[in-house]
Amino acid sequence: MSFHSRHILIVGAGLAAIAVASPAIAADAGEAAEAATIVVTGSRTSYNNAAATETMIAEQPPLVSVLGVIDTLPGVQVQEGDAFGFDDWSTTVAVRGFQTNLNQQQVGITVDGLPNGGSGYGGGSKANRFIDTMNLRTVEVAKDTADIGSLSNEALGGTLNFVTSDPLDEMRLRVSGSVGDFEASRIYARFDTGSVLDGQARAWFSYSRQEATDWIEGSAQNRRENFAAKFVLDTPVRITGYASYDDAHEDNYDQVYSAEQFRLLPETDGLVGVWTGIPYQDQAYRRAWSTLRKNVFAYLKAETTIADALDLRASFYYHDMQGRGDWVPQYVANVIADGTGNPESELAGGLAKGGAPAGLIYFVDANGVALSPIAGCTGSLPYPYGGTTNPVYDPACYAPGAIGAQSYRHTHYRKDRIGGTAEAAWTANFGAGQNKLRGGIWYEDTHRSEWRDWHNVVDTGVGPDFDPAPYWIQYSRKYPQDTFKWYVEDSLTFGPVTVNVGAKQFINNIDRIDLFGETPNARIESKSDVLFSGGIQIEPVAGLNLFGGYAENFKALSDAVLEFSNADFSELQPETAENWEAGVRYQSRAFNASATWFKSKFSNQVIFVSNSTEAGNDYLGEGDGKFFNAGGIDSQGFELLANVRPAQGLNLYAAYTYIDAKYRGTGNAVLDAEQGVTPGNRVTGIPKDMWVLSGHYETGPFRIGLTGKYTGDRFVTADNSWEAKHYFLTDFSVGMRGEALTDWLQALDFSLTINNLTDEDYLGGISGNAAWIGAPRSMIFTVTADF
Repeated sequence: MSFHSRHILIVGAGLAAIAVASPAIAADAGEAAEAATIVVTGSRTSYNNAAATETMIAEQPPLVSVLGVIDTLPGVQVQEGDAFGFDDWSTTVAVRGFQTNLNQQQVGITVDGLPNGGSGYGGGSKANRFIDTMNLRTVEVAKDTADIGSLSNEALGGTLNFVTSDPLDEMRLRVSGSVGDFEASRIYARFDTGSVLDGQARAWFSYSRQEATDWIEGSAQNRRENFAAKFVLDTPVRITGYASYDDAHEDNYDQVYSAEQFRLLPETDGLVGVWTGIPYQDQAYRRAWSTLRKNVFAYLKAETTIADALDLRASFYYHDMQGRGDWVPQYVANVIADGTGNPESELAGGLAKGGAPAGLIYFVDANGVALSPIAGCTGSLPYPYGGTTNPVYDPACYAPGAIGAQSYRHTHYRKDRIGGTAEAAWTANFGAGQNKLRGGIWYEDTHRSEWRDWHNVVDTGVGPDFDPAPYWIQYSRKYPQDTFKWYVEDSLTFGPVTVNVGAKQFINNIDRIDLFGETPNARIESKSDVLFSGGIQIEPVAGLNLFGGYAENFKALSDAVLEFSNADFSELQPETAENWEAGVRYQSRAFNASATWFKSKFSNQVIFVSNSTEAGNDYLGEGDGKFFNAGGIDSQGFELLANVRPAQGLNLYAAYTYIDAKYRGTGNAVLDAEQGVTPGNRVTGIPKDMWVLSGHYETGPFRIGLTGKYTGDRFVTADNSWEAKHYFLTDFSVGMRGEALTDWLQALDFSLTINNLTDEDYLGGISGNAAWIGAPRSMIFTVTADF
């Protein structure tokens, strides 16, 4: 690993020159730094919550994604296969026993309180698609018995709310540049207008661009570009608006599929950066494993208070996502009937829509006629996936002059969402008590499209360039969806005691429209029961808060169910969760701490079983499999958190989480065996123990931070046969303001961050009975100038 010191000097010198020429001075930097002392906070509610503060966010380099800043909060895991969060494919998020990864989405995500549209790979967008890290103010983590007004169809285990920073009261131009390992570079600029229109309006505008390659063999071409703006209009009706455009290209990481593979090759995923000209081997060409995403997101919010008793809030939002996932299959699908001995039309501009291939084309002659391998030949290709002896893949098993045939497959994703929310809260005093009645609604109209087309690689002997016109459009479908949620909650306070009770309901409808007419159009309806929640909090003395709560949560059936062409989902029910927790919080100027016990029961887990399995056999059925509600997960544990400030400028933080998450099984012994689930087995991806120790010290223009996180053993496979060993990651940061060098540089700030300081080898995200390798040590240097 090399650090680009030449680039650092260029960035630093350039910003220093600008700073010297500018009269502007970041005069309040010291005051702001003193204020940012608390690493984690928890507000007084009947459920457990925590939030990342500016200090915690600042200790991560701006190149990381916004997801990466919350990994040190208790009960939270974030694993990203890429050192800078460039690969959404390998990103996993867990809150207590609930997970969001390639296979499941159980943790809700919102942006400034508004829904993200789901976190699945195909049609979803996590928070990093909407917010640049330097525009992030905080992340609010509400676990299990989360806020009743949370706007997500996936919040079985709580909600992560990513909050953008508000415009400043004073005019400011901020310019930042970063360089680092793995050819990483980043530029960022943000202009805050300060207060305008007689102090009633403020706004900011920002732009960022960052690039890096992969950390394994350095062939990926990752980039991200983000434009964003936000305004606040302080009138009797407060208006807030936000808009962002995000354009990302990410080359993916592959998983490792066995403990032995990781033991032998702990620093490679098997993808390569060299095109060999052999289609079987070139299926592992990293630059053709790609995620392309463009996201446009915007909202308007309005809020006002009438007679100091009635709070009214409303919002309107729009989201457009365009995406593509790439892969290079080691063959061409034979979807056009050309007849034996004739040239293959798939390689000569032909086009098929729908249907199924009659076979596969591996090699052709100079006239484009499909070839068969020499009889009795045995292949000897050493990679990928352990290699193959199948002669159809090995060019040595064909006559001289054979030309490899290969496809470049694109899966296209498109989603448009328009939605709105409205909420009212009425507060009234009754003698010694106070009552707050709160209610709201959420409606969203979504249109998602997905289609897949296959392109012919023009010359497999040269590289991956493909014919822009496809030879096969495999399918094309639309998934219109509408979501409606209502909620109501009443909260009553008498002295130190507050009791709340609430109810909510989700109504979600999704259709499948097959544009080729090959499968019947279908519709699934997810209507939850009325879901109840309640809690109590008691403050016997100032700063001490006892709390407890219960909540029923719900996840609507997603359109992923409808992607299975002829699957039977007639009896399928949405997934649900029941959550309990109780705890104590204490807050003072120098010390705050919390302890929380939690328990969750996840039910109606949705799984798909093919007709070819023993549990799913239905020889007369027209479907190709069946969806089941099968078992679930029981989890319980506790969290401890402490934050102490023993001296001026010194902040110490510690957290510990214990989670016991186990499968309940499906109730069908045959199905359990086929799914690899044994009742009582631990849930994959969830460690029993996690703990964090962190220290941050700031004096004058200097600051330093050190954080270590331990993640315990986790199982990769549902049968618990493969265990990913525990690991400990250390992050180090140091920074100073330019005034430490000379008054001419007081507008500058310098920071150096080293993640995974000890260069630990470990398995990171886990999904689908496989795992991604965690990123190694990475170093980032950043220079920021304020004018």
